[in-house]
Amino acid sequence: MENIYSQKENQITGVPSGKVFKMVPTRGVVVFPGQSVRIDIARDKTLDAINKAAENGEEVFVVAQKHSANPNPSPKDIYRVGVVARINNVLRLSPDHATIMVTGIRRMEIKSYIQLSPHFVVEVMPFATESDDKIMLEAVKRNLLDQMDRFKNIDARIAPDLATSLNDEDYQKFIAAAVQLIYRGDTTKQALLSLRSVYAQLEDILVQLMREGEIAVVEKKIAAAVRASIDKNQREFYLREQLKAIKTELGEDEDEIENYRTKIAEKKLPEEVEIKLLKELSRMEKMSPTSPESGVIRTYVEWILDLPWSEKGNDVFDLKTAKRILDEDHYGLDKVKERIIEYLAVHRLTKSRKAPILCFVGPPGVGKTSIVYSIARAAGKKLVTMSLGGVRDEAEIRGHRRTYIGSMPGRIISAMKNAAVINPVFLLDEVDKMTSDFRGDPSSALLEVLDPNQNYNFKDHYLEVPYDLSNVMFIMTANTLDTIAPPLLDRMEIIELSGYTYEEKLQIAKKYLVKKQLDVNGLLPENVSFTDGAIKKIIHSYTRESGVRNLEREIGSVIRKLAVKILENDESRLDKVETDRVDIAKPETFRIKESDISQYLGVERFLADELLSCDEAGVATGLAWTSVGGVTMCIEVMLINGGKGEIILTGSLGEVMKESCQTALSLVKSRAEKYAIDPELFNNCNIHIHFPEGATPKDGPSAGITVATALLSALSSRKVKSTVAMTGEVTLRGKVLAIGGLKEKSLAAYRVGIKTLIIPMENKKDLKDLPKEVTESLDIVLADNIDTVFENALSPL
Repeated sequence: MENIYSQKENQITGVPSGKVFKMVPTRGVVVFPGQSVRIDIARDKTLDAINKAAENGEEVFVVAQKHSANPNPSPKDIYRVGVVARINNVLRLSPDHATIMVTGIRRMEIKSYIQLSPHFVVEVMPFATESDDKIMLEAVKRNLLDQMDRFKNIDARIAPDLATSLNDEDYQKFIAAAVQLIYRGDTTKQALLSLRSVYAQLEDILVQLMREGEIAVVEKKIAAAVRASIDKNQREFYLREQLKAIKTELGEDEDEIENYRTKIAEKKLPEEVEIKLLKELSRMEKMSPTSPESGVIRTYVEWILDLPWSEKGNDVFDLKTAKRILDEDHYGLDKVKERIIEYLAVHRLTKSRKAPILCFVGPPGVGKTSIVYSIARAAGKKLVTMSLGGVRDEAEIRGHRRTYIGSMPGRIISAMKNAAVINPVFLLDEVDKMTSDFRGDPSSALLEVLDPNQNYNFKDHYLEVPYDLSNVMFIMTANTLDTIAPPLLDRMEIIELSGYTYEEKLQIAKKYLVKKQLDVNGLLPENVSFTDGAIKKIIHSYTRESGVRNLEREIGSVIRKLAVKILENDESRLDKVETDRVDIAKPETFRIKESDISQYLGVERFLADELLSCDEAGVATGLAWTSVGGVTMCIEVMLINGGKGEIILTGSLGEVMKESCQTALSLVKSRAEKYAIDPELFNNCNIHIHFPEGATPKDGPSAGITVATALLSALSSRKVKSTVAMTGEVTLRGKVLAIGGLKEKSLAAYRVGIKTLIIPMENKKDLKDLPKEVTESLDIVLADNIDTVFENALSPL
């Protein structure tokens, strides 16, 4: 391309209308005629345009884009007015980065875009200008000279040659220089470039100059006020130092900084921590005691000094004592107690810091949290607790950085401060209730706390120094494992606490719950007693749970009503003493029998005939495992005549359950001839499968044999035995697959009076974990094929 102007003495010869140029869109840079500007180039399009233009000695059209943050602008994102510019120098810093020096020559305006890729090519036309009124031009020039004269006394940016170029009427040079000195924003620069007369441009510069002058005056006032404040603070600091020296001579006060240094020396801190604290104290010593930063450092130092760094509790690893305490506090749970004793024994022998992280998992109310209290008592350790339910902010674990106002350590470090020893039992309760959001994932932060290979060097964001958590005995509790992150679950040793049998609940109530509620409600054991029949009545008819929490509530409800009755009978018989308990001079005794329970607790909530009272066709009893233990569930199947063989599923089912239903239907179809089912039923009837309690979501791979049994019953009119419950998944070939949660499911069957329990043959190995009461009360059938299930579940025709 031939040059469109002569470079001799930088003299512009003119650019004809319709000339084509490679375009350089700039970010944060607006180039004016006569102005030399350095531009950083990092975009592929622009680099390509510069490289080709530089090779051919061509000029380029330089124009600003509207938003500098846009990495890939389109024509609508680029201003139309720019300058034709000469490339003076190209410095290639890397293959994808270059710096160029260009000089603006003349304003031009984009007429059209010729090419968008691999670089922009535009057709430009001359920028139309307007003639100036000489009087108006002279007036604005004088105003500018006066304003620059005043401005140079405030700000030294106005150079003498700037006024010279204006007097010489070299307006292009003046405008280019004024833009660099006065204008700050790209938008205002582009607006100046787009003005069509010299007068309009000089007037805009005058407005900006007056504005900058006013800002400079205010800046000077602010700087003077700040300087005066600093001088005042320095004077106060000097006076305080003098006052401190006088008080020291008089023996009236010790130096705060020296107090901290003494405490640091006595604390026996790790070397890294001691160096950090001494450095913070050195900073604090140079500050005014009233400054906010001084208060932040003081709080930080006190936090470090309040934490235990080497203080240990006196562990008591007497296994006999530990066994006695566990037996005193908890009935049953033999395997759990055995594992705890093993844990304590190994810890005593090895003194290992890399002890496993125990996690007790089970339904609510089975004693997970209380057994941790017993472990702490048995081991002679101090107990600290932290509930993780609802924790969704990573800062809850790691703390906040000290750059934030009101920052503080995380709850792990806060609990260690409260423990005051480095080897407590630390209970992390409800670990399955943690969530995550935009503030981070606390389960990921908890990995560093629980991993024995990392927690010796735990770093809280607030402390900024490593803290050793390897001596802590971490124990966790959860209701379910499904919601725990797999990496976190991998660091735990799972100990499952299943639900209790009726006999276990009876013994727990007699040994623990009645005594506890009597004490809570201000009565003595000689005032109230419960017969075994009364407790069994509460268990059978007023609670239906895996744990004993509701059982304790119901016992407490009975005792509270008795307390009211005692007071109503004769208040004069009570004598208040200086204790929290009310002593009864002539105690009235109550013996609660089975027949009395309905009087205190009202109508029975759970009736014995809640399950099927008789054999029915199309209804089968299944078993399911939930976060609160095992439950029974009746699955209903109904044939609707006049259909087209469609299957209707209701009951808020998940994808796994829906697939189980489809599989069960295909299995029954394949055995239709064997069980004398009319094949036409599958074509002439719709099959409706319903899982009751539709508001409760249901999913899981253990309902296959129950659905298949209900389907076969409905299609063959054979009744399902009401005393039979079952659990297991089935394949298309009729194989019965293993399930989980057998203990919880069998307990649910036992609680509601089921006589026969059908389970997969593969679960035979789990029978040893079932309570004795369950295995003695239930006739357990092991099935490896669906025909075995049908044989035991269906009544003969």
